[in-house]
Amino acid sequence: QVQLAESGGGLVQAGGSLRLSCAASGRTFSNYAMGWFRQAPGKEREFVAALSFTGRNIYYADSVKGRFTISRDNAKSTVYLQMNSLKPEDTAAYLCSAAYLRSVGLASQGNYAYWGQGTQVTVSS
Repeated sequence: QVQLAESGGGLVQAGGSLRLSCAASGRTFSNYAMGWFRQAPGKEREFVAALSFTGRNIYYADSVKGRFTISRDNAKSTVYLQMNSLKPEDTAAYLCSAAYLRSVGLASQGNYAYWGQGTQVTVSS
């Protein structure tokens, strides 16, 4: 089992920044690809960003490319999502997820076995 706990969400004005963190526990963190997804009320959950277990493969949704940066610190068993130039359409609950020994297929939520509870991000206009 892998337990995931997100933090760092909040209310921010458009154009502002937030950094989300997801702390993992339970298994060897470096063996897991890590992803961020988001879900707005009444909408489907959508892929945001992912990082392979090796750290060599990074993927972003087109809607966040150039604004968001995913990174991981294996020593702290934590994955981060730095979000800059936030827009009202970025408002959603952000969830992190873990997939064992994966480097591809990381935009597909079906490939993740573990999920956190989410942290709310609200961007005001």
